[in-house]
Amino acid sequence: MRALERYRLRLRRKRFLWRAFRKRRELSVAADRTGGLRPDAILLFATLRNERVRLPYFLRYYRQLGIDHFIFVDNGSSDGTGDYLAAQDDVSVWHTDKSYRRSRYGQDWLTWLMRKHADGRWALTVDLDEFFVYPFCDTRPIRALTDWLDGLGTRAFPAMVLDMYPRGRIDAQPYQEGKDPFETLQWFDAGNYTISVNATYGNLWIQGGPRARCMFADSPEQAPSLNKVPLVKWRRDYCYVNSTHMLLPRRLNLTYDRSGGETASGCLLHAKFLSVLGEKVSEELHRKQHFADSREYLRYAETLNEDHDLWCKWSEKYVNWRQLEILGLMSKGCWA
Repeated sequence: MRALERYRLRLRRKRFLWRAFRKRRELSVAADRTGGLRPDAILLFATLRNERVRLPYFLRYYRQLGIDHFIFVDNGSSDGTGDYLAAQDDVSVWHTDKSYRRSRYGQDWLTWLMRKHADGRWALTVDLDEFFVYPFCDTRPIRALTDWLDGLGTRAFPAMVLDMYPRGRIDAQPYQEGKDPFETLQWFDAGNYTISVNATYGNLWIQGGPRARCMFADSPEQAPSLNKVPLVKWRRDYCYVNSTHMLLPRRLNLTYDRSGGETASGCLLHAKFLSVLGEKVSEELHRKQHFADSREYLRYAETLNEDHDLWCKWSEKYVNWRQLEILGLMSKGCWA
């Protein structure tokens, strides 16, 4: 990379960190239990709004995975989300009613909290409908993964978003609080993905799956990106650029082996397409706080109105992480 481009990226990072410093004033503490965190605590960060129905299973899943503490930003929830989180012993939560869009879609708020609480710790940043799957996750806690990465001197671990969906109408099976969403969302696209490299940031750029196939068939280049780097050994001067798709410094995005070898990676099982999606779409289209004037949510609304079935004859039924590795969607690399 040319010296001028490196200089521009350094300035961009400083600007993002400065934005986060200024946006800290938009946050108020609802429950702060970070004071007793161990230096090696593994943290989970998320911004959320009106996700009360999803929280019991989400917290149970990540507790079982080995997350030590959860740090949330509650962006003006009105369904009891904030009170529910504040009552959890392993949760710290901050509240804000300010604009999600003007905070870089929540990243300014999270950057500030990660700067304060994640320095020197492993941090997993996910959405409330994303469930992290990594090699051996059925038998090894997430600390086994982070210990292995520490031994390699690796600071970032990538994961591909894997859209999970039901067979039949999205709203055919009502979702109940606390239920495993993947009892309903059992299917995914085994293929239908394109991969390129972002020249500026050096990260892989992955598109495809059911959203590209069904919702962006007329403009696949506008389909959501599926590449993320959700797990990072954080430092105070790090920041995400665009959701968790890419980071600065740029070297954190180089999570693939350019020599043709196989690098370890995971997946984020995406539980978007539950029956609660319709209510969420209506809310977000009214708020207009998401990327590109909520273009993605407009496509969700069209799909729901058309009574569309995301399932097709090439859909694959989910079994476990080993199946995903066989299909080439994730890899254990040299981890044995």
